[in-house]
Amino acid sequence: MKKLIICLSALLIMFKLSAQQHKEWRTGIRDTSYNSKKDYRQNLKKYPFINLVTDKPISSVFEKRNLIYAMLGNRVLHIDAFIPKNRKKNTPAIIIVHGGGWRSGDRSQHIPLAQHLAEKGIASFTVEYRLSTEAFYPAAVYDLKAAVRWLRSNATIFHIDPNEISILGFSAGGELAAFVGVTNGLKKFEGQEGNSGQSSKVNSVIDIDGTLSFVHPDAWETQNPKVIGASAWWIGCPRTERIDLWTEASPLTYAERNTVPFLFLNSSIVRMHAGRDDFKKIMDQHKVYTEIITFPNTPHSFCLYEPWFPKVVDDITKYINKIYNK
Repeated sequence: MKKLIICLSALLIMFKLSAQQHKEWRTGIRDTSYNSKKDYRQNLKKYPFINLVTDKPISSVFEKRNLIYAMLGNRVLHIDAFIPKNRKKNTPAIIIVHGGGWRSGDRSQHIPLAQHLAEKGIASFTVEYRLSTEAFYPAAVYDLKAAVRWLRSNATIFHIDPNEISILGFSAGGELAAFVGVTNGLKKFEGQEGNSGQSSKVNSVIDIDGTLSFVHPDAWETQNPKVIGASAWWIGCPRTERIDLWTEASPLTYAERNTVPFLFLNSSIVRMHAGRDDFKKIMDQHKVYTEIITFPNTPHSFCLYEPWFPKVVDDITKYINKIYNK
């Protein structure tokens, strides 16, 4: 009987894993369907006055691109550094996570943001992570926590304060940034990608239009439960097969344990804010600083464009200066 129970348990585990892993979705072929120039052309139809902020080196900012922060066998993960030249002491740092539905996009999307934040005195790092065509949840989380450990291990080289490391993300990157923040200290999500002697803790989060939940009543996924899209491809299975995994992958699930401050910069696209207000209520109860700034009448990707880009930079800078008492 005992052997039968063990066998049944093993079969149950195997069933759950097979339900999670739809290997045919993991094509290994990079998805290039999303990029800033394509997004710009689409948004120009409704917002003819916008300008895409481009990659332009700034004289007061030192740049070092294509650094390696982790290796997985032959797979190399890269990060770009943008460091203020005129600094009197160690600076705060921000790791910037790009969007693209966990499946597309790349770190070049936010190089202009990194350049301008560095100009304001904040060391900024644009990071690569594995997308869902290559690896399912939580692989990208492992990558980002490895990037934090790498950055902390190189704090002296980059003249940053290891106690002032924030993570910022846009869209899917915002969800990932939030997830990294709320799972500070959870061994389950550490991964094994180097610098194990360093902490992967981030000291604050900036979430630009990234969802906090895949299962909240306001979530697009809840309202369209049978649609197989970016969220399913990222988590590795349909919502109808593993609601427990979809819940586990939602940052809101870990809100009660969160202790780090959050800044939300949000567009007028309501579905991108699922779980945000509930999260803030919990943070207010626990007296954890949480700020929400809304950009009215804006597209989802407002942070990439003028006229909103300068305010995005200023809002992030003010937030960093406030929480770190600069």
